[in-house]
Amino acid sequence: MISTLFFRVALCASATLLLSACVVAPYPPGPMVYPPPGPVAAEMVIGVPPPAPYGEVIPVAPYAGAVWIGGYWGYAQGRHQWVPGRYVQPRPGYHWQAHQWVQGPRGNWHLRGGVWVR
Repeated sequence: MISTLFFRVALCASATLLLSACVVAPYPPGPMVYPPPGPVAAEMVIGVPPPAPYGEVIPVAPYAGAVWIGGYWGYAQGRHQWVPGRYVQPRPGYHWQAHQWVQGPRGNWHLRGGVWVR
């Protein structure tokens, strides 16, 4: 009787510990937008500032040497939409320069696309 009770308590405690390691991360507000497969405009100009950066949880690399390219706020269909980060194959001799929003002298906001830089 005592060994059965001990076994059940130990089983519940271990299940609680295992499940407490699970993390549920909410998706960013709005739909997820992935860059189109074709060429993307090098720069976009709009009159609305981007939202605050979204904190991404970087997953484990799918293979050795993979490079993480962080997500950014894109602009499509008249509003900002989060483009999630992803792993890509590195380009030898290059480093990734991330997308960035820069405010222009007239108050407009410019999205400069991410590029590989030698």
